[in-house]
Amino acid sequence: MRAIHLLHENFARSLASSLSAYLRAYVAVNLVSVEQLSFTEFTQCLPSPSCLVSLGLRPYEGKALLELNPGLVFPIIEMLLGGGSRSALKINREITEIEQSVLDGMFRITLQDLKAAWHPVTPLEFTIEAQETEPQVLRILAPNEAVVAVSLEVRIGENLGMMNIGIPSIVVKMLRNRFDQQWSIRKSESTEKEQARVLSLAGQAQMLLDGRLDGPTLRVEDLMNIKDDDVLTFDYPVGRLVHLTVNGKLKYRGRVVTTGGKRAFEIEEVHKAG
Repeated sequence: MRAIHLLHENFARSLASSLSAYLRAYVAVNLVSVEQLSFTEFTQCLPSPSCLVSLGLRPYEGKALLELNPGLVFPIIEMLLGGGSRSALKINREITEIEQSVLDGMFRITLQDLKAAWHPVTPLEFTIEAQETEPQVLRILAPNEAVVAVSLEVRIGENLGMMNIGIPSIVVKMLRNRFDQQWSIRKSESTEKEQARVLSLAGQAQMLLDGRLDGPTLRVEDLMNIKDDDVLTFDYPVGRLVHLTVNGKLKYRGRVVTTGGKRAFEIEEVHKAG
């Protein structure tokens, strides 16, 4: 399950990038959960009506299920037909055949990213075999058959909805050895080259540095009653070092100085967490 979780985290990142380019709007995709349910339990969790796609899993037997909430379907159709993504659409009805054909390109991109995410484990080909709107009608698996249920939260502008994927557990179990191999490779990948690559990526990140005088606290009532010429005592000796926080966490101690006509912070101690 840990390996499947990591696999679909990669899928979520890739899908966010692909849909952002396809829809020409900012799309955020977050993996919410990965769990094992019976097929009946899985379909009972889905809204009705919805957009359901039966997927073939070549070269393996069995079918998977992809569901896209109405909260996403109609905003996507609106954007593909020239509308915007800012206004939230609240439509709850079955989609028409014409609307299904409009979504074909979006599903093709989604399945391509899903295929790429699974490729390190196995060359799995996802193909669209049927589409439905009612979960109770689509009987692709036995009611008690176990499925691995993957839930993703998708945000497009002001619109938020879920994408759910159900994969037969028997297919995942057949690939258990390959998952184990992939997981062991991932755990041993931390080479000097990989560490340097991660450092180069992290090196571009921006952080908030704050020089702070951690003095006494003050009640809001007293603060509201402050008048001109009042003196506040901070109980902070001139010689005591100032705290420098990085993104709100204490990392260094030092002094506020001037250099080149600008304020600066001279580090004198590295804070060691107790």
